[in-house]
Amino acid sequence: MSGYWFALVTAVLLVVFLVLLLRQRRLREKYAATWLVLAVVVVVIGAFPDLVTWLADVVGVETPSNLLFAGALLILLGVCVQLSVEVTTLEEETRTLAEEVAMLRLDVEQLATRHSTTDAPGNEL
Repeated sequence: MSGYWFALVTAVLLVVFLVLLLRQRRLREKYAATWLVLAVVVVVIGAFPDLVTWLADVVGVETPSNLLFAGALLILLGVCVQLSVEVTTLEEETRTLAEEVAMLRLDVEQLATRHSTTDAPGNEL
């Protein structure tokens, strides 16, 4: 099996896998969009291998495979930055929720303390 057919089959399998994850609600649409675009790019490159050679000549890269590796590194860098932003957002939300739960717990304890002191014998009006 040539490398181009392998790329095409892999991209098709990736699309099928992404659709299954989306249907099972295990992957959100905003993340799937990045992977679907990547799969389409791999399909185009697999279908038209001369496109990579032409693009390497335009960019000035000696070997087309080096251009593919550089592109893959840039894509992985983008994914890492996107995931770092998401983790930072989730950490902030978690901290805010923990603070709110702590304040609510304090309110409940204060209400329970007031309620228990007003119900004690001898404190009747």
